[in-house]
Amino acid sequence: MLDDDTDRRAARPARVAGRISQYGTSLAYRGSMSPTSRTAVEDIQRALARGGVQEIAFSAEAQPDGQTTLGLVWPSPVVEPALGYPDLGVLVLVEGSFAEPWLRHPDPTPGAVPAPSADPELLERTLRERLPSAVGATEEEIAAAETRLGVTLSDELKVLYRVTQVYGDDDEFDFEEAERAGEAVGCELSGLGHLYSVDAAVRHPGWDHGATRTVGIAPDVAVQGLAGSPGWIGFGSNGGDEFAVDLTPGPAGYFGQVILVDHEQSLGACLVADSLTDFVLGRMREEPRGRRGDKLPAEAEVGIGCLETIQAAAHPALEVLSIRAWDGIPFSLAPVVGLPRLRTLTAMPGTLADPLEIAQLTGLEFLEIGAQEWRVLLDAGAVPRTLKAAAIKVRDQNHLPVAALANEILALWDRPKITQTLLAGDLGPPI
Repeated sequence: MLDDDTDRRAARPARVAGRISQYGTSLAYRGSMSPTSRTAVEDIQRALARGGVQEIAFSAEAQPDGQTTLGLVWPSPVVEPALGYPDLGVLVLVEGSFAEPWLRHPDPTPGAVPAPSADPELLERTLRERLPSAVGATEEEIAAAETRLGVTLSDELKVLYRVTQVYGDDDEFDFEEAERAGEAVGCELSGLGHLYSVDAAVRHPGWDHGATRTVGIAPDVAVQGLAGSPGWIGFGSNGGDEFAVDLTPGPAGYFGQVILVDHEQSLGACLVADSLTDFVLGRMREEPRGRRGDKLPAEAEVGIGCLETIQAAAHPALEVLSIRAWDGIPFSLAPVVGLPRLRTLTAMPGTLADPLEIAQLTGLEFLEIGAQEWRVLLDAGAVPRTLKAAAIKVRDQNHLPVAALANEILALWDRPKITQTLLAGDLGPPI
């Protein structure tokens, strides 16, 4: 790639950086790659596969005379890749930690009632007509499932499993009954013993994307915009996404409504039917888009094309502040000091007037700033100890000095260091 670089041909130092994994690449490289470069990347991917290495970050600089340095940063259990970007990645400072939205519990819904369309008797008649030979679960088995899950199932869900539990007498999966049950219900049905609560942790996309997400519950939404809930009882799938009965609906929802948990989304779920009766009878509905409740002023962006002042972003509900590219006077963080819910700050290099103001943000759990800003915090001993994860935003993608800086940050939490390798050689002048 360096051999194709126009900078080298113009007698200027040339740089290339990024990450290569067994299955893809994130490269900071101008222009399109030549066939030779693509072949080289494929060779590296095969080498990674042979060595059992998932991915490697690198940066290289070639002088006009051919003197070249190549820095490699090896995979680390304390670094999450920054998906889609050639950055070093996210430093996980607290083992097993999750961004706040994935720890959020559902708001109580004591007044929630079943939908007017919920009709357990009609549901049972319909299912028995469609599944005349099915063998259902006993009341004791249903009670045992409730004890295991720690919830009281909806009357409709109990009816479903009184008719069929998809398993034979010896708890062996009955494929024929499962196929008939799936056709009768409208999805690939799980057995009673395989009912589960949708786990928020399983849907966590990592800190790279998770830290900047927020959850809000607007008064007119049917489904709470959570990652998971003890009251989202998964009972089937469409082959990829999960259908669940919702026992913790939003303010405008119904107890026992049916929702779809999209495997490509990490927060929220889609309403598909007001009741299990509706679902089985094919009476589907969809909550209007734009009413998920997570567009409240809990997140704000400042910079070119966004808000132009920090004051405009300051609000007691603010959780996530992102400072984008900015060509004006650097911003002071004074307007957001003391905000009770601010947990994430990301700022492009050079956009902060005084990085030490970060130390006054006492609730931060994620911080992404430039290398120079991190240097100021480290030298002053002012890195917030509330952090659970962190990232270093760089412009030139030179991973080696960034990795050294990252190791200083990791040392504050006694985390394992990142391993680096530096190679030097002579590529000769460009052809």
